Amino acid sequence: MPAQKSTATSLFTAIAGTLGFSAAAGVLVTVMVAPAIAVTGITATNTVGIFNSLPEYIELDPGSQQNTIAVRNPAQPDAAAADAYVQVATIYKQNREEKTLDEISDYLECAAIAGEDKRFYEHGGVDLPSLVRAAIGQVTNDEGAGGASTLSMQTVRNILQQQALNDDSITDERRKELIAEALDPTLDRKIKEMKLAIGLEKNYTKEEILQGYLNIAGFGGNTYGVQAAANQYFSVDAADVTIAQAASLLAIVQYPNLRDLSDPEHYAANQERRDVILTAMEDYDCITRAERDEALAIPVDENFVLPSPSSVGCRSASQGYGYVCDYALHVVDELEALGGTPEERQQAWDRGGYQLVLTINPILQDVAWNTVHQWAPSNETRFALGAVATSVEVGTGRILTMAQNKTFDDSLEPADPLTTNAVNLASDVAHGGSQGFQPGSTYKPYVLLAFLAAGHGLGESYNASVREVNQAEFADSCGPYYNAENVLQGPPWGGIYKFRNDSNESGSYNIIRGTAGSVNSVFIQMAKAVDQCDIRKLAESIGVRDAGGNELMTRPSCSIGGCENNVAPLTQAAAYAAIANQGIFCEPIMIAEVIDPAGDPQPGQTPECGQSLVSPGVANTAAHAMAAVMGGTGAASNPNDGTTYIGKTGTTDESVHTWMVGSSTRVSTAVWVGNITGKQAMRNVRVNGTSGGLLRHRIFRPIAQAIDAGYPGGAFPGPDPALLTGTLIEVPNLVGTTLEQANAALTIAELNFEHGGDVDSDLPVGQVAATDPGAGTGVPRGTTVRVFTSNGLSEPVPNVVGMSRAAAEAAITGAGFSVDAVCVDDEDLGNPLPPPAVDEVTSQDPPGGSMRNPASTTVTIRYYRPICP
Repeated sequence: MPAQKSTATSLFTAIAGTLGFSAAAGVLVTVMVAPAIAVTGITATNTVGIFNSLPEYIELDPGSQQNTIAVRNPAQPDAAAADAYVQVATIYKQNREEKTLDEISDYLECAAIAGEDKRFYEHGGVDLPSLVRAAIGQVTNDEGAGGASTLSMQTVRNILQQQALNDDSITDERRKELIAEALDPTLDRKIKEMKLAIGLEKNYTKEEILQGYLNIAGFGGNTYGVQAAANQYFSVDAADVTIAQAASLLAIVQYPNLRDLSDPEHYAANQERRDVILTAMEDYDCITRAERDEALAIPVDENFVLPSPSSVGCRSASQGYGYVCDYALHVVDELEALGGTPEERQQAWDRGGYQLVLTINPILQDVAWNTVHQWAPSNETRFALGAVATSVEVGTGRILTMAQNKTFDDSLEPADPLTTNAVNLASDVAHGGSQGFQPGSTYKPYVLLAFLAAGHGLGESYNASVREVNQAEFADSCGPYYNAENVLQGPPWGGIYKFRNDSNESGSYNIIRGTAGSVNSVFIQMAKAVDQCDIRKLAESIGVRDAGGNELMTRPSCSIGGCENNVAPLTQAAAYAAIANQGIFCEPIMIAEVIDPAGDPQPGQTPECGQSLVSPGVANTAAHAMAAVMGGTGAASNPNDGTTYIGKTGTTDESVHTWMVGSSTRVSTAVWVGNITGKQAMRNVRVNGTSGGLLRHRIFRPIAQAIDAGYPGGAFPGPDPALLTGTLIEVPNLVGTTLEQANAALTIAELNFEHGGDVDSDLPVGQVAATDPGAGTGVPRGTTVRVFTSNGLSEPVPNVVGMSRAAAEAAITGAGFSVDAVCVDDEDLGNPLPPPAVDEVTSQDPPGGSMRNPASTTVTIRYYRPICP
C-alpha cells in the first residue's frame, strides 16, 4: 500500500476542532447544497438545523452472510478439529462471505481507495474538496467533476440498503421505499448520508470502515462483498485476485446493473471503468506503471472472466445431498438455537452465518444413494420410475440416510427434467415432500398392533379362504368422513368388500404365518375383530400420518393398505423404529447441531421420544411376528449377516407401488420403488434385467448390510407370553351333535371346523363321537378343532376281571371280540398276600364297559398262576 495510507490527518477533524461540530457541518452541507440553495432559497442556517436533527450514528453491519450445511467427518472423531465437518451445501439470502482485511488482497483495498475515494485517509467521512468540486459541477453541468460520496458515505448507503433488505418486519412495499430513499439523489438523503458518515468515522477506525465497505458493497444481482464477487466472477478467493481482477471488480460497484460480469454485454463498460481505476491505482502508488500496463493489456472477455459454477442452494449441494438439504431447510423454523419463535428463527437464518450439522451418516448416505441409482436409474424413459431409501436410528429418530433416484433441482427450467425433481419423495408435504404413496401391506403391522392390544394372540387363526366381507360388520368409532361433495362416506361402512390373496392362499393361517405370507384375508379378519378407530389411533401414536396432511381413514380396506391413506417412506421408517423400540416413538430429526455465527456449537433438534399407545408387550409381540416376514415375503431383503430384522413388504393394487420396510434393534429403513406418476405395473416390467417387483429388495439388502456394519443390532426382547395365545376359548362339547351342528357351534365360538373322519362309537352313525382338542380345552381363537363322527359299530367290552380264564375268554369271544391271554405270577404281581386264585383274571385292556368295535378289537386279559410256564 502507498505512503498515503499512513497519513491519518483528518481534514474534517481539524475544521471541527476550530469551528465546532455543528458549524463545520453547516459549512460542508452548505457547500454541498449550494445549487439547491440558489434555486429554493434555503439558508445555510436551515441546512445546519436539518443536519443537527438527524441521527449521528450508524453501526457497521456485515449484512446477510452465507449459511452452510455439513455432516460430521467420520474419519475425524475430534469435533474441534478443522476437518471435523464436511460441507455439503451453501445457503444464503444474499451471496456474501465476510472477510477480514488480512484475508483480502491489497489490490482490492487499493482499487477501492484509488477508484472511489483517494483522500479516504485524510477526511473524516465527508471530503470537502470533493464536495466543492461536485457542487461546481452541478452548477456548471460538468459531468467530469466527479461525485462527492466517500467510501464512508457509500458504506452508509450500503448499510441502509441492507437494513431495508433484511428487515422482515416490514412489507415489501415499505422495503422498496426504504431502498429508494437510500439511493435517491435528493438533498435530504445526501445530508443524512453525510451526517451518518461523520458518525461512522467517529466510532470506527479507517481499517474497520474499509473492511466494512469491501464486505458490504454490491457486485451485481445477489452478490455482495469482494469474497463472493471474486469467487463468482473469477473462481478465486478475495486474497488471490490479480491487479486486473481487482480493478474489474471495483469497476462494478458504481453501476452493478451495467458493469457486472454476469453478462458479456457488460464487458466493454466494465473494461472502460476498470482501466480508469488501474490508472488511478498507479497514481496512488499501489502499483507500478509496468503493472498497470500489463493489466491494461488484458481485455475483459470470456477468457478473462472465469465464473465458478453455482454453489448456492440445495440444487448445488454435494452429490446425494440435494433432498437432504431441502429437508433441513424445512425444519429451520424448529431450531431453538436460532430464536424463540419460528419468525425469529427464520430472520436469524436469513441473516446467516450459521452451519447446520446433519444427523446424516455420510458413509451410509453414499451407500444408499449409489444403491438406489444402481437399481432404479433416473434416466428410465418407459415410465416415471421413482425410488427412495431412508433410514432412521431407533431410539433417537436421527435420520441417517435419505436417498432418491432423482437429482434435486428446484429451478423453473431444470436442465434435465428426466433425471431431476424438486419433490422429496422420502418426506411429506410439510417437509417439502410429496403427497405420499399407498402403503400396501406395510400398513398391516398397525392392524397387528391393534389386534394384540385388544387381547388377541399370535396363536389365533383365520380361514384364508374367505374372499369377501360385509363392511357394515366392522366396528368403527371414528368419523364421520365426508367426501369433497360433503357426502357421508362412513362409518358405518356399507357394502361387500371383495379382495384376493396375493398367492391365492387358503385354509387356516395363524397370525404369525399370515404375517409372514402377508395374507390379506387373515388381516381383513383381524381388522374385523377390533375397532377400526383403534387401528388409526395406534398408528398415529407411532407417527403414522397422511403425507398430504389429511386425516387417516379407517375404511376396512385400509387394513391391507388399500385405501386413501398415502404415507411417506420416512414416516414408515420412523413407525417401524417405534415397534423395534418397544413402542417408544421418536420424531425424525435431521439437525444434530447448530454452529452459530460466533463459531460456537448449539443444540440442534432435540430428540422427542415417548411411549406411544403401543405397550412394550404389544410391540415386542408384533416384532416377533414381523421377524417371520424376513423368512417369508421379505426373505430377499434379509441381510443374513447375523443381525435380526423385523419387517413387512407391501405391494399395492396392480403393483403400482412396492415397499420393503424393516428394522433391526438399531436402525429402521424404508424402501419404496414405484411410479412417481402413472400406473406401470412394477411386476410386469424389467429394469436393468431385474423384475420391477424385486427392485425394493435389491436396494434394501445392501443398505441393511452397510448399516449393520456400523450399527450392529441385537436380539429383540421376545413376545409377551400372554399374547402368544391371547384370550383362550373353551372347546364346546359336541358329542352327539351332527356335523352341521358342530360346524355352526365352532363358528360361533370363533374356532375352525375340520372333519376328522369316522371313529368307533356306539352312537348313531354320523353323530359326533369325539373332538380334538377335547371338550373343555382352552385354545386360541381360530384353532382348528377336528371333529370325529360315529360309525355305529362299537359294543361294550365285557368286564371279566375276577373271572376265571376260561369264563373270561368265553365272555369276550361271546361278545364278538378277540382275546389274548397273558400269564402273570407272584414276581409279576409283587408277591401279593393273599394271592389270587389260580387262573383268576387280574386285569384287562381295554377295560370293561369301554366301547370298541369287536371286529377290530382284541381284549388282552392277564390271569394268575404262582409260576408261569
